[in-house]
Amino acid sequence: MRPFPASPSPSVRTARRAGAVGVLALTAALALAGPAFAHAEVEADTARALAENVTLSFVSEAESAEAGFTEMRVVLPEGIAPGDVTLVEAPKGWTFKATADGYTLGGPKLAVGTDAEYKVKVRQLPDAEEIAFKTVETYSDGEISRWIELPGGGAEPEQPAPVLKLKAAAAGATPIGPSPTATASPSVTATAPAAAPSASAATTAGEKKGEEKKDEEKKGEDGGGSAGLIAGGAIAALAVLGGGAWWLVRRRSTAAED
Repeated sequence: MRPFPASPSPSVRTARRAGAVGVLALTAALALAGPAFAHAEVEADTARALAENVTLSFVSEAESAEAGFTEMRVVLPEGIAPGDVTLVEAPKGWTFKATADGYTLGGPKLAVGTDAEYKVKVRQLPDAEEIAFKTVETYSDGEISRWIELPGGGAEPEQPAPVLKLKAAAAGATPIGPSPTATASPSVTATAPAAAPSASAATTAGEKKGEEKKDEEKKGEDGGGSAGLIAGGAIAALAVLGGGAWWLVRRRSTAAED
């Protein structure tokens, strides 16, 4: 008969128990730490520098037990302009709006515990090894989560921004030109005819012309009055001379009769 194996010594049994406990503790720690590294993530269908028309998929993990997401605000990395990003897919009722340094996406609140998932298309990725999309999440109760910290100094950030690592650019890939933008509306000054006088100038010219006309009329009146006075004086002088001549003739006739 085969002899029974000897029972392990107490020290061996203690070591085995410690190993089992350590495995369980490590498993629990990993399970608890898993969500801490998945607050906000980004993936790409073509994670390569200078790739064109790339679809980026974002996921923001819901952490509130009382409220749902209502808005995502993203700051774009250097090399991607807000006008180069378009919405592909988003929660129902959410709208996309470009900002000065990125975009916002929001709408009716999501159900409590529901992750915010959406997709955007980028005209071209920059020529870089990795790019970060700083994200600010807003909940329906006003709570704000900021995932904007970048790795550095060897320490893992507590609130890391979503980071996308890129492969080297494909052979022959080059940066494309900037996206077309709407031209600025011409100003009134730029579009006004150069020869057109201003309102004040036209008013001044009209007043000056009116004053000249009044001066001419006044001169005419003055001239007419002077001529009338001269004519009246001449008539009066003739009347006086005529009366004097009649009186002289009359006197001579009376003297002759005497």
